[in-house]
Amino acid sequence: MTKIFLLGIFSAALVACVATGLPILFALIFGLILFSGYALEIGYSSRKIFDMWRDGVRPVKSILLTLVLIGMLTALWRAAGVIPTIIFYTADFFSPALMLLLTFWLCALVSVLTGTAFGTSATMGVICAATAESFGVPLWLTGGAILSGAYFGDRCSPMSTSALLVATLTRTDIFRNLRNMIRTSTIPLILASVLYLAVGIFFAGDGAGVNVKEIFARTFAINPTTLIPAVLIVVLSLFRLRVQLMMSASILACIFVAIGVQNLSLGELLKISVTGYFPDDEELAKILSGGGIISMANVVAIVCLSSCYAGIFHATGFLDGLQKIFQSAGKKFSPFASVLTASILASMVACNQTLAIMLTHQLCNKVEPRPEIFALQLENSAVLVSPLIPWSIACAVILTVIGAPLSGVLAAFYLWLVPACYLRSSP
Repeated sequence: MTKIFLLGIFSAALVACVATGLPILFALIFGLILFSGYALEIGYSSRKIFDMWRDGVRPVKSILLTLVLIGMLTALWRAAGVIPTIIFYTADFFSPALMLLLTFWLCALVSVLTGTAFGTSATMGVICAATAESFGVPLWLTGGAILSGAYFGDRCSPMSTSALLVATLTRTDIFRNLRNMIRTSTIPLILASVLYLAVGIFFAGDGAGVNVKEIFARTFAINPTTLIPAVLIVVLSLFRLRVQLMMSASILACIFVAIGVQNLSLGELLKISVTGYFPDDEELAKILSGGGIISMANVVAIVCLSSCYAGIFHATGFLDGLQKIFQSAGKKFSPFASVLTASILASMVACNQTLAIMLTHQLCNKVEPRPEIFALQLENSAVLVSPLIPWSIACAVILTVIGAPLSGVLAAFYLWLVPACYLRSSP
């Protein structure tokens, strides 16, 4: 009961921060003190607890590097004119009423190609957010469509690390898992598309927005050369390179384009990479400001703190006793209901998708004896629930990159529909 009590207190602190608008970091720091105190209470020394923190953070070093690269990439794509050029050439093909639907589809397509939600939000997500904002589409709705599209491919792309992790944990074939995932996502995909179309039409109004092409043309040199950094991402994704390598190549291309085409200096670009792109033009600033390493500082802190929890939970066996509870719930209700409940708890505590998947697997690996069904249950729960938790980096990174509020999770229709539909149809 002590463990459940501690988890309850921590969850209450998280909810309180969200409800009052306080930074989530306050609750996460409180949680670190709380769980470290538990480890201290059951006999671990302070030095051993620090070792737990270190062991928890060590596996996420690559994620931290990815976050830094995302901050740089999103700023340089703005400064080098990549985003303005794409929008300039495609603005005539978009309309306010279709913007949410197209945002969902385009982000879904890119996420399938790249297998990464973070990379999708940093590229196509930023482009769609800027375009939608120029049309006057509420940013929280755009954020929800980007969340849905980004995790569409993160769930069912053969290049997705989450899909590979689930296959590894359950010892199943990833391609057979993908077929099952596609089958169970057909109805949610259709329903989400209908919702984005309906909401887009409702919020379109008279379709009035700023003349984005005129604004971009007076600030940037618009020509096909500026598209090289974006083309690199698409081409390199076909070779299934690591996302860090693709982003690094695009960043390097941005530097050459910004210097050679936009006449920016290397010093200016270094500053923009760190602090973000904030143009003097007020109209331009409203739709294109953002990015930079500093913009990712809050997310980096969330990753580090939540990873410390992982080290504590692993070393102390904090969650071991909960396995029997979820096993019993699976027999009383349904296996997926038990897995879904566990994934919500794991996502709230873990604050990142990878750890949420691992914790859900640890809590429920005896709930469903059939490996392929269990793999599908993990994909339809932990993989998609984590982005719905406002303080999880799976959500915070996506919304931070595009500057959307946390209320964007309410418009992530696809992420809500997949587990809801599967819960209704599963035995």
